[in-house]
Amino acid sequence: MYYRPDKINDALYSLSKEKLTIAAGCTDLLPSTQQENLGNNILDISGIKSLRHISFENGFRKIGSGVTWTDLVENNELPKCYDMLKECSLQIGSKQIQNLGTIGGNLCNASPAADGVPCLLSLDASIELLSLNGKRVLKLEDFIKGSRETELKNNEILSAILIPKEAEIGRSSFLKLGARKYLVISIAMIACKLNLKKDVISEIAISVGSCSAVAKRIKSLENLLIGKSIKDELTSIILNYNYENYLSPINDIRGTNTYRFKASKVLVKDTIIKTINKFNLKG
Repeated sequence: MYYRPDKINDALYSLSKEKLTIAAGCTDLLPSTQQENLGNNILDISGIKSLRHISFENGFRKIGSGVTWTDLVENNELPKCYDMLKECSLQIGSKQIQNLGTIGGNLCNASPAADGVPCLLSLDASIELLSLNGKRVLKLEDFIKGSRETELKNNEILSAILIPKEAEIGRSSFLKLGARKYLVISIAMIACKLNLKKDVISEIAISVGSCSAVAKRIKSLENLLIGKSIKDELTSIILNYNYENYLSPINDIRGTNTYRFKASKVLVKDTIIKTINKFNLKG
């Protein structure tokens, strides 16, 4: 059976009655099953308009789970700190995938190489989950438990991503390493958001993806960099940092764990420098 409701309550009611596979953009629906058919009945939530809005409510930016990557790129009302999410959106799959793929689907797939996760971690994102029993809100780092594992229950829909107002400051950047620019699974990727007071780093968030089962915020490196002037020798701090305490990359056809460690260090440095350069400092 294939269900495509246009109201969230109808979708939640269907979920409460039987086990359904939730589909949104459907760009990864069949490949994720690793089978020749979908197996379960499908609940297509792409027709629910309330899931495709971006708004600001009660101190949080609310990004509906049905918002596509193209929607994010074309939204001119988002503050500059969302640059990394837009840069990420432009590198996901192909244009067709960007038009259909959703930010909520990216999180629920919970791939170690899910491009949106590092950006949202650097924005201190939380996840809103709805069921007929009510609403739950979890921090993103608590929602994704491991590779392809989340806290989503069978009767729940990921309805929105919540970004606190206090996280919406500064500038941000995203860099991704792959065998080519498009239609590629990341070898490593970095999302960085930072703010400056004059030439001093007052706030910074650094997240690394594709180098562990779940993307990671590198908070101890952040603490090392806060208070540092951009005129200081930041490169040595970044390149000499012990990433092994946070990351656990695998060996696969795309790269060895040793290569990923080395690549991540360089990408972190480049992403931070790219973000600092966006401030257009004078003097």
